Amino acid sequence: MHTLFGSAGSGSAAVEAALERAGIPFRVVTASSWQPDSALTELRAVNPLQQIPTLALPDGSVLTESAAILIHLGLAYPSAELLPVDASARAQAIRGLVYIAANCYAAIGVNDYPERWCADIDDSARERIIRGARQRLHQYWDVFADQFATEPFLSGERSGALDLLAAVVSKWSGARAHLRAARPAFFATLQRIETQPDIAPVFARHFKT
Repeated sequence: MHTLFGSAGSGSAAVEAALERAGIPFRVVTASSWQPDSALTELRAVNPLQQIPTLALPDGSVLTESAAILIHLGLAYPSAELLPVDASARAQAIRGLVYIAANCYAAIGVNDYPERWCADIDDSARERIIRGARQRLHQYWDVFADQFATEPFLSGERSGALDLLAAVVSKWSGARAHLRAARPAFFATLQRIETQPDIAPVFARHFKT
């Protein structure tokens, strides 16, 4: 059985939704660096960075990094249609997954943990770093919406891994308010993704609003 290390309201929701869609049996181990009473020791044993999501496969190997996990699931379980069948569309979906991981995740990390990026940080520097990271995050989402958004879903006629990651990361990072104003059509697509019958229950478990 697959083992997903994650936490409510985090990026692990995208992997959970992908596992559900693929019909893959899995168990969830609640673990995160901001939950000291969670299974941090178990998480650290498989991922020294203690990052979630982390997915332990039945063969004992471990996958980290959201984009890598979703790409693997898309390739290993093609019937789930997490990745487009068409080669060109699949290439763009993979590009979009890596874009979110490389850009949006990076800006979120700076926003959430500015002390990791500034030695001897004081309150003034902390506030400026957070404000700049937030502006950068919004810019990244604007670019994503302009380059990757299609109808009715980001993956075309049916939502896929790219849809799941975009919907989840934009949700837990708090970028939706900006997108509602700056990219309303893209915002509507994100809402359409998260309200699908097979995805809505995952969002309900992870996000209260």
